[in-house]
Amino acid sequence: MTAKILDGLAIAKAIKEEVAEDVRELARRHIRPGLAAVLTGSNPASQIYVNNKVKTCQQLGIYSEKHELPDETTTDELLELIAWLNEKDDIDGILIQLPLPPHIDTVRVLDSVDPTKDVDGFHPLNVGRLVQNRPTLVPCTPAGIVELLDRYDIPVEGRRAVILGRSNIVGKPVALLLMHRHATVTVCHSRTRDLPAVAREADILVSAMGRKAMVTAEYVKPGAVVIDVGINRVTDLAEVEELFGPDEKRRQSVKTKGYTLVGDVHPKSVSRVAGYLTPVPGGVGPLTIAMLMKNTVRAARRRRGLDHE
Repeated sequence: MTAKILDGLAIAKAIKEEVAEDVRELARRHIRPGLAAVLTGSNPASQIYVNNKVKTCQQLGIYSEKHELPDETTTDELLELIAWLNEKDDIDGILIQLPLPPHIDTVRVLDSVDPTKDVDGFHPLNVGRLVQNRPTLVPCTPAGIVELLDRYDIPVEGRRAVILGRSNIVGKPVALLLMHRHATVTVCHSRTRDLPAVAREADILVSAMGRKAMVTAEYVKPGAVVIDVGINRVTDLAEVEELFGPDEKRRQSVKTKGYTLVGDVHPKSVSRVAGYLTPVPGGVGPLTIAMLMKNTVRAARRRRGLDHE
């Protein structure tokens, strides 16, 4: 068996086209959704992520602001900026790029975002609404995973889903979303006993552990849907061969950029067993940005009482 690749890039492109049409429809009512991205510190990966999000806003016609703060910014200074953004009428969504510098109180910062502008879906009010399966702003990566399953017509109801990882950003919310779709869900973590055996029970296996190529064929039921949320760098050509086989494109990436990417899933091992598999890159990552755009438009509609349309 060779797993069918779930093309996150193609699905993200379709979602963004739908968002762009929504933005054009709102423009006819003289409404322009707005997103403020807040970047604190000099984390290079965070800078790339924020720039990509701002660029996507520009492509789709969404107004955007980027607020860059230095490493020495205090929690109170960041809270002051967020309070100002909460009051800005041309801002519908506020994105706090994580991780924040270690001296900043992340919980206080995320809790200070107006829940109606919380396009990451991290505010306790939005989390509570998600638990109760009420309309809310849902975390972008979990929402993207569900969109991917829907658009590939992969059934969820009655299926056994296993989530590897219990983070507030991915593991817990994706478990809730699948539960609301009537899957039977098991959430695993570092203290789960006999993890491969539990994972092999899954019809849908979502890995968000942050462990490079940890999920091998022994974790996967034949024919299962495997969603890989991890992202890790591989710099050694011998390891590239072990993970991907004779993949010249991956080898060239290491030679030119110094690395290639792999997720939590061992691609060569798992692709022989799984029925469906998300690639890294090109799987879940593009969907996260697409769903951020969708959440921003949804927030713009909800703030103006148009969410019933």
